[in-house]
Formats: sequence, structure tokens, C-alpha cells
Amino acid sequence: MPTSTPSATRGPLRRGLLATALMLLGGALLTGCQAVLFSGLNTVTNKTGVVVQRDVVFDPVHQLALDVYRPSDASHAPVVVFFFGGSWKSGKRSWYAWVGETLARRGLVVVIPDYRLWPKVKLDGFMQDAARAVVWTHAHASEYGGNPDDLFVMGHSAGAHIGALLATDAHWLNDVGMQPRQLAGFIGLAGPYDFLPLKDPDFIDMFGTTHEAQLRSQPVHFVNGDEPPMLLMQGSTDKIVWPRNAESLARALRKENELVELKLYPDIGHFAILFSISKPLRDKAPVIDDTMAFIRSHPVVNTATGATAISH
Repeated sequence: MPTSTPSATRGPLRRGLLATALMLLGGALLTGCQAVLFSGLNTVTNKTGVVVQRDVVFDPVHQLALDVYRPSDASHAPVVVFFFGGSWKSGKRSWYAWVGETLARRGLVVVIPDYRLWPKVKLDGFMQDAARAVVWTHAHASEYGGNPDDLFVMGHSAGAHIGALLATDAHWLNDVGMQPRQLAGFIGLAGPYDFLPLKDPDFIDMFGTTHEAQLRSQPVHFVNGDEPPMLLMQGSTDKIVWPRNAESLARALRKENELVELKLYPDIGHFAILFSISKPLRDKAPVIDDTMAFIRSHPVVNTATGATAISH
């Protein structure tokens, strides 16, 4: 039997310990824990063949920047804008380098932007930031080997909410010169899409004190048959964002004859669905495979004519 050296075993051991930590802490993460765990994921993620451009400013007025992850040989590749979660209160793009690197190794150009957080801004602020990030990506994707007509929005938790609202409430993208139908698709992981009534004082401050005001925050409220295709992924044991959110949005989309796929993963919680993108927990749920299948199965959008053509 070959003798294992410390250097040969350090990588697998580190990944094993990280996987255990993610499983134990995934249901009750605090901001400090997130930073430590995401740093670990950033360390163990394979970066081979990935080129990264960091700190690209997309909104100089608010000093907002994004990072771009792409295959070294990217050419006319599908593009994904990924919005991180954190209850609209916390998070930063650097924590999610492992998401960008993992998806880039699958052949995607990935853009991860920052956006302003509560209490600095409320709904309008972070939605405007997100819309600006998408329109920047559409304008500049080709410079990074991406296809601007093959542009997907993806997010986890609060980030999935932001992405879904961009895809359903047209005025956010309309205000920056785009429309939801210019997106090739939306991919949501554990997103809150139908979460009224609000009880948390922070969320009431964030989204409004009246029912009428709060409806502006609900993606399900805006479904009208003019949405891009959607992939909604949800863990069955999520106790932070309940599965009914994805089920409700899927129902509303189907009622309008929209293309929607709903994936409900058994025994997967709110954070495990995100961590299953990483190699240590990839066997827990086929999030990566389902994401890539969705991207490859949907047509490229011709933003000049509105017509579609077979992609990938």
C-alpha cells in the first residue's frame, strides 16, 4: 500500500472537515460563521482554467463593484449574474468566489456584484443596484467572452428574491433600458417569492408598513405571462424560506403558461442547497447538474428582434 504524505492527505482532509462543518452549521449560520466557512470554500475550490477580473466598477455613484469569473478560453459563453443572499442585510461578493469559480469551470461567464444593504437602503435601493449590475453585464459580457443574448440571473435566498423580482416586475429593468424577456432565464435557490404577511420589524421597515406597499416586494404578485423561463430549486427541509414560496411562484407561472421547472430536493435545508454547489457537498443535491441542464436547454434571446434561436 502506498504511503500517504502529509501534503497528499492535507487537501482531502481539509475538504472532509469543511464538509462536516458545513453540514453541522448550515442550519444556523451567523455572519461571522459565514465569513469563515466561505473563506474555507474559497480555499479548496479548484481554480484551474479560471480567469478572474476583480473590483470592476459598475456604479461609480454608489461605489459598487463586481467580479467576473470566466473560463480562460471563453468565447460566446452563457453568462450568469449571481446575487448572494443574507436577508438583504449582510454579505459581500468576495465570500462567493467559490460559486464564480465553480460555475466558470463549467463553461460559464459569471458576474458577482455587490449591492447596497439594509438599513443603508430599502427595497428600491438594492433593486436599482441589481438592475444596474444586469444592464452593465449585458453591455460588457462580450468583452469577457460571454454572449449578452444568453444572459441568466441566478441567486440564493435574498439574492434569489432580487433576481426573481427583476424577472417579474418589469419596471426595474425597464428603468435601465432592458426588459425581463431579454433574460434567457432565472435560476433561484431557496428564494422567498411569496412571503406575506411580514412580522419582522426589519422587513417591515425594508419593504413597507402597509399591505399595498409590501406587495411591491412579492415576485408572485407580478407574474403576467411575460417572464423568462425559470428554474426554482428548493430544499424540502428549509425552515428559513419555506418550500411553499417556490411552489407558489411555480403555480403562478404555470397559470400563465410560462416555462418553469421546480426542483424539490429531499432532506436539504436553506444553506445546504447553496453549499451543494461546492465539491465537498456536491453529492447532497444535483444543483450544478440541474443548473447546467437548464442553461443548455433554453434558447438564446435575440435582444434586437425578440426572436429566439437554439443555443449552446
